[in-house]
Amino acid sequence: MTELSRELEELIRKFALLNAIKHDGKAQTGPVMGKVLAEKPGLRTKVREVAALVNKVVDEVNSIPLDEQKRLVEENWPQLLVREKTEEKKLPPLPNVDKYQKIVTRFSPNPDCVLHLGSARAIVLSYEYARMYNGKFILRFEDTDPKQKKPVLEFYDRIREDLAWLECKPDEEYIQSDRIPIYYEYAEKLLEGGNAYVCTCQPQTFREKVLAQKPCPCRELPPEDHMERWQRMLNGGYNEGEAVVRIKTDLNHPNPAVRDWPALRIIDTEKFPHPRVGSKYRVWPLYNFACGLDDHLMGVTHIIRGKEHLTNMVRQEYMYRHLGWKYPEAIHYGRLKMVGAHLSKSKIVQGVRDGIYKGWDDPRLATFAALRKRGITPAAIKRLIIDVGPKTSDVVLSWENLYAYNRKILDPKVNRYFFVPNPIQLTVHGVPKTFAVKVRLHPEHPGRGFREYTIRTSEASALFWISREDLKNLAVGKAVRLMELFNIKIDRVEVYAVEASFLSEAYEDAKKMNAPLIHWVPIGEDIPCEVVMPDAAVIEGVAEKACGNLKPDEIVQFERFGFVRIDRVEEKILAYFAHK
Repeated sequence: MTELSRELEELIRKFALLNAIKHDGKAQTGPVMGKVLAEKPGLRTKVREVAALVNKVVDEVNSIPLDEQKRLVEENWPQLLVREKTEEKKLPPLPNVDKYQKIVTRFSPNPDCVLHLGSARAIVLSYEYARMYNGKFILRFEDTDPKQKKPVLEFYDRIREDLAWLECKPDEEYIQSDRIPIYYEYAEKLLEGGNAYVCTCQPQTFREKVLAQKPCPCRELPPEDHMERWQRMLNGGYNEGEAVVRIKTDLNHPNPAVRDWPALRIIDTEKFPHPRVGSKYRVWPLYNFACGLDDHLMGVTHIIRGKEHLTNMVRQEYMYRHLGWKYPEAIHYGRLKMVGAHLSKSKIVQGVRDGIYKGWDDPRLATFAALRKRGITPAAIKRLIIDVGPKTSDVVLSWENLYAYNRKILDPKVNRYFFVPNPIQLTVHGVPKTFAVKVRLHPEHPGRGFREYTIRTSEASALFWISREDLKNLAVGKAVRLMELFNIKIDRVEVYAVEASFLSEAYEDAKKMNAPLIHWVPIGEDIPCEVVMPDAAVIEGVAEKACGNLKPDEIVQFERFGFVRIDRVEEKILAYFAHK
């Protein structure tokens, strides 16, 4: 396409670079093509030829690291690099806040597993709303099922640690297994008032009655009989499964699950002791009873939870009416699905027990412990949840949504280093001198300092580690630039080694030759490094020697590789991959 001038190629390159910066270093051909044709409408008759050139330039631009793309735009078209200053999204106001002296929210986990991303919405929304209104955020451990959803002592502390890491520390904490006498007190009030009853019917018999909208025989007995039955429940007169306390509702309610729901039942705590209180109690409250009572007794003004709890609200409202209480404001948000994330607590626990996962922080999991280990920041999780908000519609997110928030937080803050995965040797011949190289720790913040290297030669040759993944850019006779160093021409490419000749030092020469940029580590100036990926695969490589000064928990960017969290720095560095 000889009639296309270099001016047009530069125009395409400008739009490709601007588009790449918007899309984390990967330009998209469609928008670039649209910009070019908008500026040069006369080219619409030559769309096929223009498209071919756009594809070529976009491929070249996409092979350049994001930091280098930004530098090129700042150097050539600084007036176009408008830094987006988007106002952070805020949560919508809570309903009826004026009715309450103090806004009180709560997060109520069952300590049968560590916390994971599936819990983030309830935690973050409840915490942030409490802060928005200068209110109170309560942590309440709902641990009243020592049989089916048995709490584990380890998880009480792990949940506290997770909340502290997420920067959502509670103002008050309660544990329901400490509150059993309180639940007994209200059970007796409801029984004495004729608003609850002890049912000894067989489960199938009761089910048939309730589906037919008819009372079971127990329902019509006087309160005195139910108080006697209640005492038998407490003192061992009934065995597990033989008696249950039910809250009276409307037997004609359209939803059978609402009709006379179960509030307390017997659990054989000799067989199923509670990890905190052992076999001290044999009658245990079910979720709706303990949760409903505590929300009122703890002064919770706004319950923020998933819409799967709508039926529970209807159940609890009957108990509130019996006790003369007003139900709190309830905000029920839609389901949030994270594509590719393992969010089943039972599967997480089983996987750790069976050795499928190495621990609660295994990088394949979506637990907070795993995200922390990989370098995902609490601020990114909070930002994601606040932007999704409490909307009632279901939301489907991917890991990339979370990574985008994390990348935005980390990119301006973390330092850059070279890591060469799967290294092979590069020998550059004809190097004319010793090169003293100063590479910025951050391309946009020179004040942070530099990594300094002296590239010495032996018989005019210098040795480097480069990544095997870069072999695709290393055709014989092709020009390549070693980032921040000099330009080379490839002479020979083998599976485990590459030989090249020194070409020139100037970056301008590389631009003219459209030379791809690759990173490097001088042989002898390296430290072994392993990076654990999100699928638990381990990538072996070498990092530049400056990485030996990094500290555990430090997050850095390995250029052209991605963000990582440093886990250990000894004779070998161990890092965990966050994302690109």
